[in-house]
This record gives sequence, structure tokens and C-alpha cells, in this order.
Amino acid sequence: MDQLMDLLRDGLPDEALLTDPDVTAAYRNDMASFCDAGVPAVVVLPRSVEQVQHVMRTATALRVPVVPQGARTGLSGAANASEGCIVLSLVKMDRILEINPVDRTAVVEPGVVNAALSRAVAEHGLYYPPDPSSWEQCTIGGNIGTASGGLCCVKYGVTAEYVLGLEVVLADGRLLTTGRRTAKGVAGYDLTRLFVGSEGSLGIVVRAVLALKPTPPPQLALAAEFPSTAAACDAVCRIMAEGHGPSLLELMDRTTLRAVNAMADMGLPETTEALLLAAFDTPDPSSELAAVGKICEEAGATEVVPADDTAESELLLQARRLALTALEQVGTATMIDDVCVPRSRLAEMLEGTAAIGDRYGLTVGVCAHAGDGNTHPVVCFDAADPDASRRARESFDAIMALGLELGGTITGEHGVGVLKKEWLAREIGPVGLELQRGIKNTFDPLGLLNPGKLF
Repeated sequence: MDQLMDLLRDGLPDEALLTDPDVTAAYRNDMASFCDAGVPAVVVLPRSVEQVQHVMRTATALRVPVVPQGARTGLSGAANASEGCIVLSLVKMDRILEINPVDRTAVVEPGVVNAALSRAVAEHGLYYPPDPSSWEQCTIGGNIGTASGGLCCVKYGVTAEYVLGLEVVLADGRLLTTGRRTAKGVAGYDLTRLFVGSEGSLGIVVRAVLALKPTPPPQLALAAEFPSTAAACDAVCRIMAEGHGPSLLELMDRTTLRAVNAMADMGLPETTEALLLAAFDTPDPSSELAAVGKICEEAGATEVVPADDTAESELLLQARRLALTALEQVGTATMIDDVCVPRSRLAEMLEGTAAIGDRYGLTVGVCAHAGDGNTHPVVCFDAADPDASRRARESFDAIMALGLELGGTITGEHGVGVLKKEWLAREIGPVGLELQRGIKNTFDPLGLLNPGKLF
């Protein structure tokens, strides 16, 4: 420990080093349940690329593992500390270095908060689409590490589609530049995409070139009430099959609606079995909403309520953003799943999830990016009850198994981390696992970067 601290101090100011156990304990883990976390030897908060390089050179020299972190809002344990590691918190590297309206790009450091970037580019008439529900807290570096998504993915796609280039500090301290600043570019292997979603296991992202879009018109939303989740999912399939391009298509089940009302008293309909939210940011959203409203009625909606203005639309979207937080208050603990299935299998996924909750005697609320087929079943339980904790873990696994059976994936946007690494092996198979481990070994032969994650 003394040698580690001496070497770190050679290239870092004292304020960048945290060693008080009461302070470093706050950096042990992210927001995932059932994920082991070690006690870090030190937490480092660098402010420059050179300082990150110094940390990695020191770690390599002493063979000390390094766990990169952002805001720790993740839900898979990907940011959990390893025993005796250096926690490398990048939240102090929070500068927006450039916004280019001509090239429609932004250059940012990893600690920039998602919402802060969105507001900054909006001043230039530009738009950064990826918007995780934690966008007021989560960082761009964390978004890149987990390839996160958000509410607008049905139209605009996930984080990976907006990362044009990266600067990455490798395990030995070298600085790698990947990708491009141009609108097009196909030179060599796409290393940029390789780093997106790698959960800090291949290198430390210290700068990112991000693609931007022109600011779309304000979106208008509607809410449609359904007597069953199957009817709501049927509406989703019809909307997509008929060629509509909503900017948002979200679903909340009755359990979720009740939880949101209990927390925020938003007056959402608690008697309905499913609420579907659809929004459009086209030049004429009213006509799109009318068409989608008709589809919902044909699919069995008992009531369709279009918003009159953007303020009412935002109120509906705020209810959806509160869903996970509200469900966390149903029990003393939650396990938040992240299974994505083909849209055509969405009803089977939701009905199967409800059956799993019944089988294990647990409350399971579902909110979903329905237009993507990306479901978030939230298992609510009493963490003080060992049997309830066991049933929660088993039901969580059963939900992932169901997703794979339906042709889906174990994670649409939260990542693998610690929570799902056994399931990653099942999904990609032995050949895929061998090749992915080989890639890891090429970038990090000593296995120092975020050990114990992914595989």
C-alpha cells in the first residue's frame, strides 16, 4: 500500500487521492443487487488524460487491478470494486471540449453528465438522443461503458450509434485513438464499437467524439389504457408493422402504475392492466397520434388520451422516467432485469414474466421500451428475508432464461457486469466466449482492467 501511494503521488495531487475507508466505502458498488464488491485500496479522481496514464502505468508496474467508474448508476455491478483495487473515478473529467454545429459533433470527457451535454448542444440547435432514465446523473463515460439506451431508442438508437471516435488509455498507459470525426469512415477494424459496451475491461475512455442531430420538433404523446398486456403488445406490433416511426413507445403494467402513483401522486389509471405511451416528434405529430390512437382502439384499448401540448406530454414521460425509482419503494430491495426480445415476442415475454412472479410468490412490475422489445421486469422483495432473497434471485434467472427461449438477449442496455456474466456465457456459447476472452487478453494481458466482469 505504501509503495502504491508513493508512486501514485508522483503524478497526482493529494486531492485526487482518497484513502479514508469511510469515504472510499461509497465507491464500492453501483446500484445492482446481489453483486459482490471488494474494498478498494484507494480511489483516484483524475482531471487529465496524463493523470489517467500515470495511474495505469503505476497499476501495471505493481500489478494492481483498476476499476473505472462514472456516476455508479449502473444496474449490473459493472462498476463494483475489486478487493484491493484502484477505483478510477472519472467524474472530475467533466468538460465539454467542443461543439461543432457544422460537423454535428461534440467532443467530451467521460465525466460529462448526459443531461448536461443535452442542454449544452440544444443551445446550438442540436440534439444528443441517447437518454437513459438516469440521464440527470449518469455520465457519458458510463453510457459508453455499458452501451446504454433510453426512452428514445425506438427511433434514434442506442449510445453505440452516436460514438464516432474515442481516446482510450490502455492497461499499460499508452493512449489509443480510434474512429473518426468525419460523417463516414471505414478504415480498418471498428475498434470504437469494440470499446462501447466493454464495461472498462479493455481500456479507460478519456475522450469521446459524439454524433449529434438537429433538434427535432417538440414531441406530442398519447396514453392508451388496455385491459391486458397482451392487447398493449398487439398494439405495439401493429404500430411498427404499419410503418409508424414513434420517438417513444413505452409500456407500464398495473404494478408499475400503482407504484408511480404511490410515490408521486400523478393520477395514473390504476385499474388498467397496461398503459402504453406513444410520442412523435415529426412536423405534424397530431396526425401521427390520431393514427396510432386508432390502432390502439382496434387492438382493444379502453381509452386513448392524446396530450394537448408539450407540457402534458412531458408529464406523461416523467411518469415513465419515475417507474424504476417507484418500484424500488415497493419492497426493501429490487432486482432490475433487462431482457430484450423481438417485438413479435413481447406479449409472450410479459405474460411469461407475470407467471414467473406468481410462481415465486413475488411482486414483479414491468416497464418496457416496448418499441424495442426491451423489457425491465423489476423483482421487488424483502432483503431481510433469506427465502425471499433466494426466490428473487431464482425468478430473476428464470426471466433471463425466458428471454433467451424467445430469441432475445439477457441485456438490452444495462450491460453484463457481475450480475449476468454466467448468462453471457450461455448466450454467446463456448466459441464466442473463447474469442471474447482472447480480445480481452490482447488489450489487457495482465488482467488488470475491471477483473471479474463480463466473464
